[in-house]
Amino acid sequence: MNKTITFLIVFSLFYSIGWSQKATPNEKEIEKKVTELLSKMTIEEKIGQMTNIAVTLFEIKGQPGVFDKAKLREAIQKYHVGSLQNIPNSGAPTQMKWREIMTSINNETNKTRLKIPILYGIDAIHGANYTAEGTLFPQEIGLAATFNTAITKKGAQISAYETRASSIPWVFSPDLDLPRSPSWSRIWESFGEDSYLTTQMGLAMVEGFEGNDVGSKYQVGTCLKHFIGYGSTTTGKDRTPSIIPERVLRQYDLPIYEAAIKAGAKSIMVSSGEINGTPVHASKELLTDLLKNELGFKGVVITDWKDIIYLHTRHKVAETNREAVKMAVIAGIDVSMVPDNYTFYDDLLDLVKKGEVPMSRIDDAVSRVLRMKMQLNLFNNNVADPKDYPKFASQEFIDEAYNAASESITLLKNKYNILPLDKSEKILVTGPTANSMKYLNGGWTYNWQGDLSDRFASNKMTILEAIQDKVGKEKVLYTAGTDLEKEDENEIQKAVALAKDASKIVLCLGEKNYTETPGDISSLYISSSQIKLALALSKLGKPIVLVLNEGRPRLISDFEDKMDAIVQCYLPGNEGGRALVDILYGDVNPSGRLPYNYPRYSNSLEKYNRKYTESLGEEEQNDDAKYEKSYNPQFEFGTGLSYTTFTYSNLKIDKLEINDSDSIRVTVDVKNTGTKAGKEAVLLYLTDLYASITPEVKALKRFEKISLMPNETKTVSFVLHPKDLQFVNNELKWVAEKGIFRIQISDLKQEFLLK
Repeated sequence: MNKTITFLIVFSLFYSIGWSQKATPNEKEIEKKVTELLSKMTIEEKIGQMTNIAVTLFEIKGQPGVFDKAKLREAIQKYHVGSLQNIPNSGAPTQMKWREIMTSINNETNKTRLKIPILYGIDAIHGANYTAEGTLFPQEIGLAATFNTAITKKGAQISAYETRASSIPWVFSPDLDLPRSPSWSRIWESFGEDSYLTTQMGLAMVEGFEGNDVGSKYQVGTCLKHFIGYGSTTTGKDRTPSIIPERVLRQYDLPIYEAAIKAGAKSIMVSSGEINGTPVHASKELLTDLLKNELGFKGVVITDWKDIIYLHTRHKVAETNREAVKMAVIAGIDVSMVPDNYTFYDDLLDLVKKGEVPMSRIDDAVSRVLRMKMQLNLFNNNVADPKDYPKFASQEFIDEAYNAASESITLLKNKYNILPLDKSEKILVTGPTANSMKYLNGGWTYNWQGDLSDRFASNKMTILEAIQDKVGKEKVLYTAGTDLEKEDENEIQKAVALAKDASKIVLCLGEKNYTETPGDISSLYISSSQIKLALALSKLGKPIVLVLNEGRPRLISDFEDKMDAIVQCYLPGNEGGRALVDILYGDVNPSGRLPYNYPRYSNSLEKYNRKYTESLGEEEQNDDAKYEKSYNPQFEFGTGLSYTTFTYSNLKIDKLEINDSDSIRVTVDVKNTGTKAGKEAVLLYLTDLYASITPEVKALKRFEKISLMPNETKTVSFVLHPKDLQFVNNELKWVAEKGIFRIQISDLKQEFLLK
C-alpha cells in the first residue's frame, strides 16, 4: 500500500472525533501534533480554520435550529470553516437540541479529509444562558458587587459544566472591559470601574471556567473580551472611539488582561472600538507587539462580530473589504467572526496566493486554532452525553445562583430602618420592572437582547411573584404604575389610589433589557415616566422602598431624597426575585457593595479613585477635607449597608518604614456589633500622598468577604507587595517613588514611609 495513503488512514483514525473522554494531551504532545497536522493542510484548509461563521447561515427558513444540509456541507467541505457560533433564531435550544446540532456538525466534519473538529463558541456570560434550562447567575456587575471571588469562581465552574453539557466547549467570557462612562451600554457585562476588582474577578472566572484541565468534559475555554480600551468611549455609546494615553492604558487596562492571560485564558476577542484614531482590529502595535509579543499570549485572537468588514464600512481605514482583511490579519487577527458570508475566506485566499499576506502569518494563526482545539480535547470528545451531567440545572446549582444573587444585591439607603419589612403588613408593589423576568436577567439571556426571558423562565419568580409567595397574595396590592418609557397618567393614578390602602410601597424601577448598541442612551437620568410615578407616590407620605433593576446607574437625584430605602439589584438572574424578597423581609442580610460610583448629576461623573483636581471647591484649598466639596456622588463605590452593624478597630501595619523590595502586612479587627449575623466586605485602599504623576485620592488594593455572628470579632489580614505601590510613569515604566503612603480601611488610617 502507498505509504502516503497508509499515513493518512492512520492519521484520520488518530484524529477522528469520538465519543470517549480521553486524557487531554500534554503541552509537548500538543505542539508535536499541531506541527504534524499543519504540515498536511492545504492553504484552503488553513484559511478555513481562520473563518468563524454563525450557524444561522445554515438554517432552513422558518425552521429554527434545523440545518440546510447543502449549506452546512458547503461551509465545511468547500470553505473548511473551523469555528461556529451563535444560536438558532428561535432562542435558546434545549440541552438535547444542542446535542442534535453538534452531532449534525460532527457528521459533516467526519467526512472531511483531516477530520478537524469544529470549535463552537457561545456568549455564556452569566451561566449557560443559551441553553433553555440552564442555571442563570447575576450578570458580571452583580458578581462584582459580591466582592467575593469564591462565588464568582463557583458560578463559572457551574456555567462551564452546563455549557459543556450542551456540547459547547468555548465561551465568550469573561468581559474584562474597564468602563469609564456610566452611560455605556455594556457596564453590566463588566466588573465595574475598578481595575483591581476587575482583575481579581476576572481571574476567578477564568479559573472557574477552565479549571486544572480545560480539556475535561466539565470545563470550557475562555475568550477574554474586549482587548483593549473598549469601555472608554468618549461618547458613552457602544462601538465608538476612545482617546486613551498609553500610560493610562498600561496602568489601568492592561494589568487586567495580563493576569487573565497568565491564568491560562485560551482566546481573546478584540475591541470593536478605536483608540486614538486607530481601530484595534487594525493595530499591529496592540495585537502583535503588545498582546502576542510583550504579554506572550499564545492563544487565539478573534474579531468581534463583522469587525473586519467594519474596517471598510464604518471606520473607513480600508478602501475595500480585501484591504480590510489584509490589514487585520497582518495586525495579528487569527480568526474572523465574519459571520454570515465567506468574503473573509475568499479575500484572504487571494491575498495569500498573491503574496500580500505571508504564509508565516497564516501558519501562526492556524497553529493557535489547532492548539486550542487540542487543549480542549475536541479531537477525542466534543458531543456531550447527558448521562455525564446529572447535576445539570440541579437544585444544588440553583442554590449557588441564589446565593450569588443574595450577596450581590446592595442596600444603599435605609432611613429609619424601614427595612426589613413586616410580613404581616399590606404593601403595594408597583413599577414597570416588578413583574417580568426580562428585567432580572437583562441581555444575553436566551437570545441576544434578552427579550425572551418571560417565556423561557416562566417557572421562575418575578419580584411580585416572590413577594406574593412570601407573604400571601392577600397582603399584596399590585399595578404596573407606568411603562418604562411611555407615560400613562391613568396608570400612575391607579397606583396612587391603591397605595392609600397599603402601609408601605415597594417601587420597582429600572431599565429595559438590552445589550450593545440597542442599549445606547442620550440621557443618564432614569426615564421621565418612572420619575413621575415616584414623585406622585411620594406625595402620599407613605414609606417607599425603591428597588432598582438596572444595568448601569441611572440618575435618581430628582426623587432620591423622597425614598426611604433604596436597594440596587443590578441584573441578578433567574433567582434574583427570590433573593431580593428574602432581603426585603429580613430572611437574608444584605452584603453587596457598589462596584462603581453612582452619580448624582449628569455632569459630575467622577470615579471613586479620581484625581484631586477633579473635585476642587470654588476656591483652591490645601486641606484634603475641602477637596471633597464638589465631589458628591449619589452613592460612592463600595457603599453597601447591612441590617447589622460592623465596627472596625486596631488597624495595624508591621512596618512604618519600608524599602522598594519590602512587603507590608496589614491587620484590622472587624466586630459585628449588631443583633443579626451578617457578611461584610472589608476593603483596603491605598493613597500615595505625593507623586510625579498626579496621584489618585485612593485606590482599592485588597478586599475580603467575611461572615460574622453577633458580637463576633475577626482579624482580617492583608499583605501589600512592592508592585501595589507602583504606577506607570511618563517613560511607561512601573515605578514606586519615595514618600509617604496611607492605608485606609473603613474610617481607619495608617501611614508608612517608602525610603
